[in-house]
Amino acid sequence: MKKILMICAVMIGFAFTASAQDNQKAEFKFNEEKHDFGKIPQGTPVTTIFEFTNIGTEPLILTEVRPTCGCTIADYTKTPVKSGDKGTIKITYNAAFAAPFTKTIVVTSNAKTPTKNLIIIGEVVAAKPASSSK
Repeated sequence: MKKILMICAVMIGFAFTASAQDNQKAEFKFNEEKHDFGKIPQGTPVTTIFEFTNIGTEPLILTEVRPTCGCTIADYTKTPVKSGDKGTIKITYNAAFAAPFTKTIVVTSNAKTPTKNLIIIGEVVAAKPASSSK
């Protein structure tokens, strides 16, 4: 009987330790996770900055920020973001083709939620042909 009680006590101890460790992890809080560029002219790259705060207790480290297509470029805070501090993810979209678009940027980190998706949307409008003067 004592062995069973001891095993139960150890299992409960492990459960509390695991949840306490999760609560100490880094965690994102973004100002926005989806950005709408609206209508943008063809051939004009556009940029937005996703700002986030580390609301966890451990430093937040971004290990990868990966756009899902070659038409999008990401630059991001590469140093650890301390608890309460802010970091940024700068996204530039190359508006080469006239069409509506939805692009996903996959953010990987050491956060409690290790993978986060950011989304950009908009519509690239065809450039007007240059008028010739006579």
